[in-house]
Amino acid sequence: MGTPLGDFIRAKRDSIQPGSLGLPDHGRRRSPGLRRSDLAARAGVSVEYLTRIEQGRDRNPSVPIMNALADALSLDPSERDHPRYLAKISGGECSAHTRPAPARRDVRPAVLETLRLLEPGVAMVTNRLGDVLARTSGFEAVTSGTGLLDSDVPNLTRYVFTDPRAREYFADWADVADEQAFDLWLGPSVENSEWLTTELALAAGADFARRLNRHVVPRRGVLRLNHPAGLEVRLLRETLELSSDAQQLVVFLPADEQTAQAVEQLRGRLRSRPHGHLRAIS
Repeated sequence: MGTPLGDFIRAKRDSIQPGSLGLPDHGRRRSPGLRRSDLAARAGVSVEYLTRIEQGRDRNPSVPIMNALADALSLDPSERDHPRYLAKISGGECSAHTRPAPARRDVRPAVLETLRLLEPGVAMVTNRLGDVLARTSGFEAVTSGTGLLDSDVPNLTRYVFTDPRAREYFADWADVADEQAFDLWLGPSVENSEWLTTELALAAGADFARRLNRHVVPRRGVLRLNHPAGLEVRLLRETLELSSDAQQLVVFLPADEQTAQAVEQLRGRLRSRPHGHLRAIS
């Protein structure tokens, strides 16, 4: 049985064309990408050892080996942390027999106060599983009418993969889907990730499983939204990691003047409703 680390290395190897690394093309092969022998030679390890890692028979490679593999795969800085994390969880630190537990959903008062100070901006508190734990009225404004906040406990991952409206709302739906799938690996524990993926499996289908196992490290560029009100919104994202809570405070900033005007228009629509204040999930 393979491991997340083995899956990641194999997926990256399959995605690399030998010519991009100055290696000869060996002609047609059953598998695309870089040969295992070529990667092993670049990393300075034996083919047998690389095979053991990819197949999950070696679950605890050393830090120097991980750095050598990262160099051999030409991973950029944003990608290098991910295989180290996968090596940690592949090493058996999280028992497969541990009963899955829901992710923490309470938000500390100090974090809620910080969010309140961001009003009427667009911001939310979430965790790596996609639970929207608290949000400003500005966040409600830009998501109004999309269905994202319809649930008592909104979950962005579930929305992206199971609600057809998400494909219209997110102009770059495929990129957002990759982001949400990737973030499950960075959840507070493997058990929590498995808990949510099991919940999603039947509803989300094969596309979700494929994206989860590709281990594509997202670029997180400008978030482009097609609001149901007929407005185009382009947002930049600034994320503050709340490490002790396994949560994130995400602030969304207009990427251009047109978006700033659109957000203000959506806020005006929200102000006409009975509510429009900070919401937190208990």
